[in-house]
Amino acid sequence: MALVVPRAGRVEETGEPLRPFRLIDGEGVEVAAVTEFLHHMLADDASPASLRSYAYELLGWFRFLAAVGVAWDLAGRAEARDFALRLKMVKKPARSRRPDAPRPGTVNPVTGKASPGERYAARTRRHARAAVRSFYEYHREMHGRPLVNPFPKSRSGEEDLNAHHNPMQPFRRPFRRAEYQPKEPKRIPRSIPDRAFNDLFAALTTHRDRALIAFYISTGARASELLGVTRRLVAPEDQLIGVIRKGSRALQQLPASTDAFVWLRLYQQETRDLVPAGPDDPLWWTLRRPFRRLEYDAARMVFNKANAALGSNWTLHDLRHSAAKRMLADPHLTLADVQWVLGHAHITTTELYTAPTVAEVVPQVLAHHARQASQAVLPRTPAPGYRPEVLQTLFGAAPLGGDPA
Repeated sequence: MALVVPRAGRVEETGEPLRPFRLIDGEGVEVAAVTEFLHHMLADDASPASLRSYAYELLGWFRFLAAVGVAWDLAGRAEARDFALRLKMVKKPARSRRPDAPRPGTVNPVTGKASPGERYAARTRRHARAAVRSFYEYHREMHGRPLVNPFPKSRSGEEDLNAHHNPMQPFRRPFRRAEYQPKEPKRIPRSIPDRAFNDLFAALTTHRDRALIAFYISTGARASELLGVTRRLVAPEDQLIGVIRKGSRALQQLPASTDAFVWLRLYQQETRDLVPAGPDDPLWWTLRRPFRRLEYDAARMVFNKANAALGSNWTLHDLRHSAAKRMLADPHLTLADVQWVLGHAHITTTELYTAPTVAEVVPQVLAHHARQASQAVLPRTPAPGYRPEVLQTLFGAAPLGGDPA
């Protein structure tokens, strides 16, 4: 009989700077062990987005433990195994999908991209395992044994393989995965072809949306990074826009296209005297009253509206992939240049964008076959010293050109 895991408990946003999130169990009690762990993450310079993500992964783990009747500090390898199996086999809640969303796994005829499946993806399951393992490792180091970590290290003992990594050498990966860790899927950049991007841009209806998309496609910034820009970080005279990087939290000035600043100026002219315009005020605002800072969900809905008009399913993150592919296609930009613009810590991450897409490979291979076919009918000249009629009799080939030796 399948295990029923009630959706009890919740993650609460507190509004407190030192404790932005907390986990509440099914009985309405704050889970102190999770609060302590999140406090540790915050002190370790984790972003609020990371804290929120880990809190929700731990909510799923604590819901599972409550269903099987095991206290969190008594969980072992058996619970880890069953939790991993459940994440692999269970279907995602139907309430997590929009009513107008396509059937799970449906391939979009315009983009060729499949919609999210009905079960959790391997990356989601890997993240859940990493969050739970980090939670137990913290408590083991802080409070010691007899607490055990249900999710052990790699079986080859190579989790610290790159602890003393030579920056001149590529990163090494463990030869064997850790137990109950899903296989890492191959990452394939999802760039938008130029013609499809032009159609998408034409479907946008406001200057704000055109400016936002123009900055995404020309800077390669992440969605959250660009939405967090304040007015003081925009320098049209230098054609630069500043973003706070997701990982390092460092400020970086990114070059952007001229078109992006033109659309930005048109957008600012429309909203003049309607929204605050101080140096520390947000750059992006909603267009309906009451005016509010434009958040990710609202920006995604704007993008989805354009998708609906075209019947496509592109995402905001696809714009980052597209920007990377465009820059790498420019012979005047080096791989290190693109790494700097994208804010990648390791150049090996940037190298993923050098892999050709299906849309790039297929025409090239078809052209190759066409060249091969055209060369097959050309008369072939034998090398000096061979008589053409002898080779023709021997190989049964088409008439060979050239004079007999």
